[in-house]
Amino acid sequence: MRYRLAVLTIALFPTLAAASPMSGDDIRADIAGRAVYLAVPLGGEFPLNYRPGGRVDGNGEALGLGRYLAPKDTGRWWISGDQLCQRFTKWYDGAQSCFRLTRTGPRSLNWVRDNGQTGTARIGAAIGD
Repeated sequence: MRYRLAVLTIALFPTLAAASPMSGDDIRADIAGRAVYLAVPLGGEFPLNYRPGGRVDGNGEALGLGRYLAPKDTGRWWISGDQLCQRFTKWYDGAQSCFRLTRTGPRSLNWVRDNGQTGTARIGAAIGD
């Protein structure tokens, strides 16, 4: 009976079964040198490129963000403990923000920002520096 319940739980809730917090080493291995696509509320994805040398850049032009904020920005990213931290030049008034990441699939994750905001993202292809 317990075995059936465990199998049923895993079958019905695969994302819960697969969800695992990412360590600093996981972030370094899976995010560094890759594009990460943040899901946006009205559909679409916002790309951020986490360059191996610690530079991050984003471009929201395809989403029409130029009407609301600077559509492109660059900054720095780093790992602090088990968090991905970043600071952009213009976005968020240049303030630092850090994120706890939880892997929900081979190329998907949930994030929680240090201010409590949450979201989902997709890990994309490798990029150069």
